[in-house]
Amino acid sequence: MKPTVIVMVKVPRPGRVKTRLGRDLGMTAAAWWFRHQVQGLLRRIRDPRWQVVLAVAPDREGMAARIWPADLPRIPQGKGNLGDRMKRVMRAAPAGPVCVIGGDIPGVTRQELAHAFEQLKGHDAVFGPADDGGYWLVGLRNARAVPESLFQNTRWSTEHALADSIASLPGSKVALANVLHDVDTIKDLARGKPDRA
Repeated sequence: MKPTVIVMVKVPRPGRVKTRLGRDLGMTAAAWWFRHQVQGLLRRIRDPRWQVVLAVAPDREGMAARIWPADLPRIPQGKGNLGDRMKRVMRAAPAGPVCVIGGDIPGVTRQELAHAFEQLKGHDAVFGPADDGGYWLVGLRNARAVPESLFQNTRWSTEHALADSIASLPGSKVALANVLHDVDTIKDLARGKPDRA
């Protein structure tokens, strides 16, 4: 079974994406950054070893948007908090390993994803920690066995998000991928450029 990489993306409208970054940079510039970051990410992570799927928001606008590559399958994120939406899109994936990532992580490469999928051969779940206490990736060995408890009681957008999400998988064998950073503020932009893998 071919693994699936699901990329969570929003239509890059000013004031609707990267609003914390937008407070420093301006909302139009932040939306421009997000659009080009996602386009670069999608080029970097395409690989014959897995299928890339876009989980789009808002649902109707995202399904029709022409800014993302037309050849990539899309699914709507739907309603709810981040955990509700990630659980929904994981369950929509074909049977087999599945990893979900955000579109705002400059350091994601094919090598990072291959490492995460390798971890799933001996573990039930994998998380890619971010240096702020959150995470840039969550993966499960089988998209057809998403635990109901996954993401319950997770304090999103806090330094507890990773620990809370791991705690929502009692009895599961959990691996950690490499630490990467996401971009939330202008300081995050200064940390460096992505690899061009």
